Amino acid sequence: MKALEDLKFNATRRHFLSAASLGIGSVALGSLLDPSRLFGGPSPTQAPLVPGAAPAGGPVLPATHLVPRAKRVIYLFQSGGPSQLDLFDDKPLLRTMNGEELPASVRMGQRLTGMTAHQKQFPLAGSHFTFARHGQSGAMVSELMPHTAAIADKLCFVKSMHTEAINHDPAVTFVQTGTQQAGRPSIGSWLSYGLGSDNANLPAFIVLLSRAREGDQPLYSRLWGSGFLPSQHQGVQFRRGKDPVLYLGDPDGVSAETRRSMLDAFRALEEEQHARVLDPEINARIAQYEMAYRMQTSVPEVMDFADEPDSVLKMYGPDVKTPGTFAANCLLARRLAERDVRFIQLYHQGWDQHGNLPKDIRIMTQSVDQASAALVKDLEQRGLLEDTLVIWGGEFGRTNYSQGKLTRDNYGRDHHPRSFTIWMAGGGVKAGLTYGETDEFGYNVVRDPVHVHDFQATLMYLLGIEHERLTFKHQGRRYRLTDVHGHVVKALLA
Repeated sequence: MKALEDLKFNATRRHFLSAASLGIGSVALGSLLDPSRLFGGPSPTQAPLVPGAAPAGGPVLPATHLVPRAKRVIYLFQSGGPSQLDLFDDKPLLRTMNGEELPASVRMGQRLTGMTAHQKQFPLAGSHFTFARHGQSGAMVSELMPHTAAIADKLCFVKSMHTEAINHDPAVTFVQTGTQQAGRPSIGSWLSYGLGSDNANLPAFIVLLSRAREGDQPLYSRLWGSGFLPSQHQGVQFRRGKDPVLYLGDPDGVSAETRRSMLDAFRALEEEQHARVLDPEINARIAQYEMAYRMQTSVPEVMDFADEPDSVLKMYGPDVKTPGTFAANCLLARRLAERDVRFIQLYHQGWDQHGNLPKDIRIMTQSVDQASAALVKDLEQRGLLEDTLVIWGGEFGRTNYSQGKLTRDNYGRDHHPRSFTIWMAGGGVKAGLTYGETDEFGYNVVRDPVHVHDFQATLMYLLGIEHERLTFKHQGRRYRLTDVHGHVVKALLA
């Protein structure tokens, strides 16, 4: 018992000193950037929908470190590694040398996956698809992405992304958490922890899943986990169908009033327990129960597309009427952004084309092209694109040589960490920019490389966070999303 009492008083002193160290200057800056944080006046989405419901827990940062250029993020993650050589990074030399061996001087002994490590030849595979320049920016986009090409001047292409991870699981984990090892907090969790939520009735971090082909790489819920951060910062997955959030509805025979009384009683017990042991997970648990209660009202409203005009549904394409498709998730993402959800993560599976790439990549692009472009246009027409950062990209690129046999009408591409392409839009990035360059073989980055940590540092900068200053002490060490790496790529900023 004495040990627990000592813990209580030590923690109290620590909490006081930590809070005091934030300083009056931080509070004043916070009032300039977001007066509601100083005066406590909620924005329309900060007000609880349910009378009597407690608001969500506040952010760890009393104010952002910098003036934010984006308030929220919609991350259209293309799981499996889309082929940059067939979508955005045109390499005519590969068509000229189609079937010839990849020069050793280009590969320079760089490692291969276990799937091609024993392949005796590496025949160069030129893309079967034509490219053209689009818009005033002249961005090169494949014929497979006509809707994306039509908004090229609104996009910021980064053709010099690179990573160390060569297999899916560590590569996706790296992009989403800043490390290849499982168990660290994801980007959305870091932002929820640092910035909190601007909507008292929805989580700060929401995850949506879709797929266009069966048999692709699996995804794991730990990719949107909170790791060592308090558990209320983990992503909440919304599913298609009648029950979009599992276990959210009340069982038969339990009324809303009964549920409220149960939560009040439970909260009193938990607060009593917290006062004795000061375990922060108790507060996290209370916050989660309260959020679930408020979501009983907010989730059905946001999931219902009945108020969307036909013109908007048509813009996203016919798949938008099928729940769980990428198009439907893009429209849902826009509705969540309208309600100030901080980080909306879409995962779209099916891009892992080791074989039959010419056929399968058509299926994939048809499933994402129109809806991705529609999302950008829809945000813009509602005045939301300016402070919403949209990201489109996967975990790595594909090889310039064929995996397996190269034929006249077929080829596959293996994983390629040395270079890949993403695009971003809105939220403070420079529209109409193509940044970075790969060599004429599309193998190595030759100008303006952007590492995964640089991308993460830049993302946080756009949201007003200095990535080196948002940390969490765990097991005696302060951790951050970018670990000990990362540089903000200021050339990408508007």
